[in-house]
Amino acid sequence: MKNFAIKLVWFTTIYVFVFAGLCQTNVALPVIMTLYCVGIPLILFMVYTVLTDDYKTTKTFKDWYGDHPMETLEKEEEN
Repeated sequence: MKNFAIKLVWFTTIYVFVFAGLCQTNVALPVIMTLYCVGIPLILFMVYTVLTDDYKTTKTFKDWYGDHPMETLEKEEEN
């Protein structure tokens, strides 16, 4: 997921922000409708890609966050 899926999420997010910005300007309606018709399948493809990604991890919710090392919940419960 770190490669294609994350890049697709970033691209889709930027696309939606650009689309929203263009909707507030005097862009021709056919251009807006074309961007809209491209955006809907793009969002659906992004959701499908993220949900079906073959991402594996050994971490659980008991391990907290990887960037903030802490004892696990099991170790805290023993104390």
